[in-house]
Amino acid sequence: MRSVIKSIFSLTALLVFAACAFAQSNYKVEAVAAPAAADVPQALLDALEAQGARVVGDSGTLCEVWLRKGMTLGQAAGGLGDVMYGQLGAGNLIGVLHFPAPGADFRGQPIKAGYYALRHALIPQDGAHMGAYATRDALVLTPVAADTQVDQTLSFEDMVKLAKQASGAPHPAFLVMSAVSDGATFPSVVKDDMGHWNLQLKMQGKNGELAIGITIVGKWEGA
Repeated sequence: MRSVIKSIFSLTALLVFAACAFAQSNYKVEAVAAPAAADVPQALLDALEAQGARVVGDSGTLCEVWLRKGMTLGQAAGGLGDVMYGQLGAGNLIGVLHFPAPGADFRGQPIKAGYYALRHALIPQDGAHMGAYATRDALVLTPVAADTQVDQTLSFEDMVKLAKQASGAPHPAFLVMSAVSDGATFPSVVKDDMGHWNLQLKMQGKNGELAIGITIVGKWEGA
């Protein structure tokens, strides 16, 4: 029993150390080829851009992201100041993220190394979430093996169920989206005035393009 407890303590310490190391890093973006067929179901692979963005810090690769190609973009939210990316459509698949080592979501929940589908979601406007964050755009992380219906728009409830598989916890795994900085280049990674690091990408849709930001280093302190 003591050896088991010691192993658990060592693993926890390692994860905390890794998280602290990444939080103190400076980051840059590199191009990365499409993931291997052994890692991502073919249905998802076929829907992704051939080239993605790898975010590298002082301690190594933090994550890799590939956006969906040829997606039909919807209309902007139209006057809803707390929704930045209504064109993506809540419930739609927008890409795939890879954590080569254990990572964390915006709530600080540990996320196992692996590949995760990214679906656009809006943070609910209910008592548990009201005023928790300035904007509502989020990306839920779902296991790629369980989320292969590229053209299917999932309900919020179905996304939450899948994202709980990614977190292994009662709260779904998610990242928040961020505004794109003035004069941004794509892809790029920038640090904002809250100390968060945001990956800035440009999605090439079937009917236009859309610049987006994803917070990849940062924690929801109010959660």
